[in-house]
Amino acid sequence: MARMLPVLALGLLVTGFCPMVLCHSDGTLGGMNQTEGDHQTRMDELRFADSNTDFAFSLYKKLAWNNPGKNVVFSPISISVALAFLSLGARGTTQTEILNGLKFNLTETSEAEIHQAFQHLLYVSNQFDAHLELSMSTAMFVNEALDLLAGFQEEAKALYGAETIKANFPDVAAAKNLINDYVEKKTHGKIQDLISSLDPETMIILVNAIFFKAHWQSPFDPHDTIKSKFHVSKTKTVNVPMMETEDLATPYFRDPELSCTVLELKYTGNASTLFILPDEGKVEAVEARLSPETLRRWRESLRTSMIHELYLPKFSISGSYDLNKELPQMGMRSIFSNQADLSGITGVKDMKVSQVVHKALLSVGEKGTEAAAATGVKMIPLSGRWGQLRTVNFNRPFLMVTLTNSRHILFLTRVCNPKQA
Repeated sequence: MARMLPVLALGLLVTGFCPMVLCHSDGTLGGMNQTEGDHQTRMDELRFADSNTDFAFSLYKKLAWNNPGKNVVFSPISISVALAFLSLGARGTTQTEILNGLKFNLTETSEAEIHQAFQHLLYVSNQFDAHLELSMSTAMFVNEALDLLAGFQEEAKALYGAETIKANFPDVAAAKNLINDYVEKKTHGKIQDLISSLDPETMIILVNAIFFKAHWQSPFDPHDTIKSKFHVSKTKTVNVPMMETEDLATPYFRDPELSCTVLELKYTGNASTLFILPDEGKVEAVEARLSPETLRRWRESLRTSMIHELYLPKFSISGSYDLNKELPQMGMRSIFSNQADLSGITGVKDMKVSQVVHKALLSVGEKGTEAAAATGVKMIPLSGRWGQLRTVNFNRPFLMVTLTNSRHILFLTRVCNPKQA
């Protein structure tokens, strides 16, 4: 009979958008000194961003394919951080599968460089200004009877700022409450009940939570929001609150090759969202071409243009995923099997991953992208109109790529139905 391993569950959660906080108890992020000299030891930042983007779009395609006609919303960076963190304790084939699945080329980049790059990402994210809130929290909930290797705990804290929290997993109700309360607190009450079921044999649960809130540089006027039709399909429409603004100067690109329109709305702070509006019937074709190269081409092709009229639905959508199907399809197979080697965590090969759970919530409103109430500042519209008059109406399925100025994707979203919570 096959050997039964204790289980390790990986919980990943995100909500719509605080300063990036991954720190030690003394408030500092451990590990290498963040100096200019580190550029010689960290992998190239552009290459690192491209790997994360490649992973993001690869996972997006799996989720989109497995959820036809439905909204999709998830945080690629949250999932990448959690899996990279898990790879700290993986060895042999298991480790290689995780890092390759995250789209890192291990012939070009060492494991140490990858972890240092993630550490640097978390560090620089803490530099976001007061206008944009972004916080990411990583924690290990460990069975009270389990002893972790001291070296693993030190690396987890230094590189990923991971807290270690003891849990009594045989008391399923108490353990669930402990984890869900932690998650609810870290996401400002937006993500509740991340863990709905729990195996009493669980040894470790890894959790990564992200919270993001940002205000548009040019907010919409709530008085201009009206009910309007959103075309879910050729035969179905729904009435949604449609935000509207006029005479907006913003980065714009019409992509004739992929038959879509790309519009960038910037936040106050180091982030923005690309809104991609495929022509009617072209959503799947655009999704199939998503890649680091496509994203780079869009960003390089954007030019500030005057949008005569912009219509964008106001919505709040969520996604809940068990990634046990998608991750093996991306090459991460052994972590879920009895061949899993996570001996870097405890010193013995005695655990496998039982679940990778991810929850996300995204809200878009007049003041910005947020999951809590916020005060926005109304911008005075530009006077006068110049150039070609353009109307962009997001009244049919569209995509969103929310990313930092350093090119890391915070959220990937497909809006098929703004009323489908």
